[in-house]
Amino acid sequence: MSSRGGRQSMSELRYRRLLEHNQRLREDLARPRIRVSEASASLIRYCKTTKDPLVPSVWGPVQKAEDPYALQGSRGINCCSIQ
Repeated sequence: MSSRGGRQSMSELRYRRLLEHNQRLREDLARPRIRVSEASASLIRYCKTTKDPLVPSVWGPVQKAEDPYALQGSRGINCCSIQ
């Protein structure tokens, strides 16, 4: 590539941008894909089989020991300590 006083010409810059854009498009094309129907079926299957403690109206009440969002205080103290 020719240089004019250490600068690239506009056409060289455009060419480099096109090459970079082309490379990104090739990477996108090579990315593994699945069909929307398969993805939605997988999502539905996950939602039906995974118990969500934040939706007790669907799954019923959750025991405090099983609830990952319940406060897990030691010795009955349910607060945080500042050091």
